[in-house]
Amino acid sequence: MNDQKPAAPVLGGGGFLRIRLDLAYDGGPFSGWAVQPGLRTVQGTLEAALELLIRRPVRVTVAGRTDAGVHARGQVVHLDLTEAEWRGLNRGAELDPAVALLRRLRGALSRGLGDLTGAIVVHQVSIAPEGFDARFSALWRRYSYRIADGPALWDPLGRYDTLWHKAPLDVDLLNEGASKLLGLQNFLSYCKPREGSTTIRELQRFEFTRGPDGVIVATVQADAFCHNMVRALVGSALYVGEGLEPPGWLHERLLARKRDARSVLAAPHPLVLEEVAYPSDDELLARAVLTRALRE
Repeated sequence: MNDQKPAAPVLGGGGFLRIRLDLAYDGGPFSGWAVQPGLRTVQGTLEAALELLIRRPVRVTVAGRTDAGVHARGQVVHLDLTEAEWRGLNRGAELDPAVALLRRLRGALSRGLGDLTGAIVVHQVSIAPEGFDARFSALWRRYSYRIADGPALWDPLGRYDTLWHKAPLDVDLLNEGASKLLGLQNFLSYCKPREGSTTIRELQRFEFTRGPDGVIVATVQADAFCHNMVRALVGSALYVGEGLEPPGWLHERLLARKRDARSVLAAPHPLVLEEVAYPSDDELLARAVLTRALRE
């Protein structure tokens, strides 16, 4: 879901240091991740805060671009700073630059967000290992999606992160249909393709569980996702869970490789990027090179 160009390589000596940020955000007040003129976005807000601290425009690369209204608990980004910029972050205080940047970035975000303070929280700042790329080094991304299927489960306190679905859903039917989509596939039927990008992805998990509170949680994990893919998968699965289509219908749509009137997107507000996984430090660069070749 990310078509950004890779940032500059990490250099030694007087070159750049690659910095990793781990953050979470409430996507409700934002028009998605990516910078858009005249709109409040997560990337735009984060980069404005960084520019205030670094005193120059700063571009970040994200692990997974999220759509408008989509949230994240485990988002990862990287940026490149000169060694002088990194050392200067503590302003002479006896602080590790990572600690200084974390504290100052939280403050800058609070000032920049105003009434939306707390909508973006940076949890960790660290110097990334050699070869790290937030986007291309990732092994997989995992999303969750909450569904309350029936008015008895509709909790007003959870209305901003849970889909209120009117009809009851059969979890067994949902999982039967979802299982047929696993593996390395062309997900054109479930994506909004971007020019020059592939729609081939490896879907590693697609499953539904009903929790003790009665709410259904979908887990969707893949090496990467193309635009709208998770919402399209969940939206189509709802037809099966409601009994309107047989479980095999999801696979039939996959094989058709086309978008039509039955291509529906589930609402964005229950979707959360939960986690991004990376290989061991000595495999980061090889993973980035391989992924970049596959995607481009």
